Amino acid sequence: MTAGMPPSAEVVLERLRWWDLEAVQGLEAQLFGAAAWTPGQFWSELARVPESRWYLVARVDGTIAGYAGALLAGPQADVQTVAVARAAQGAGLGRRLVTALAEHAAGRGAAQLHLEVRADNGPARALYERLGFVVDGRRRDYYGRGQDAVLMTARLPLAGGPGREVADG
Repeated sequence: MTAGMPPSAEVVLERLRWWDLEAVQGLEAQLFGAAAWTPGQFWSELARVPESRWYLVARVDGTIAGYAGALLAGPQADVQTVAVARAAQGAGLGRRLVTALAEHAAGRGAAQLHLEVRADNGPARALYERLGFVVDGRRRDYYGRGQDAVLMTARLPLAGGPGREVADG
């Protein structure tokens, strides 16, 4: 566990709701700065739930400490975002969020899950590799000049095993 997240912390995964957006937007700004999604982008994504999107939050002792979302399109699904508060990083929330996205996508008929990750984000890349993602491409300057994205794909179900149930799933 990290210094900011005690081992006894209660973690609950549940669907992202409109009333969560203020907290999610605050976390987004802290983690991604100028590259953060706008409130309009989050509203646009939520407007497509459940037809083609699914978003969830991770609450630690009642406070949002992470969130993730996916685009669901038949046999293919794409991770749109994954974020974990700095104080909660390294405690397994990212794995739980990605695993929950993958399980939901598989339940909706997806056979593969795709994502983009910053090429220089070693911890995230290592997590995705442990879950069975493999590198299948690169996008130059995807996150800005000199900031490439690595494209990764995993077959579903993920190699990392089942996650935990999502409340209000």
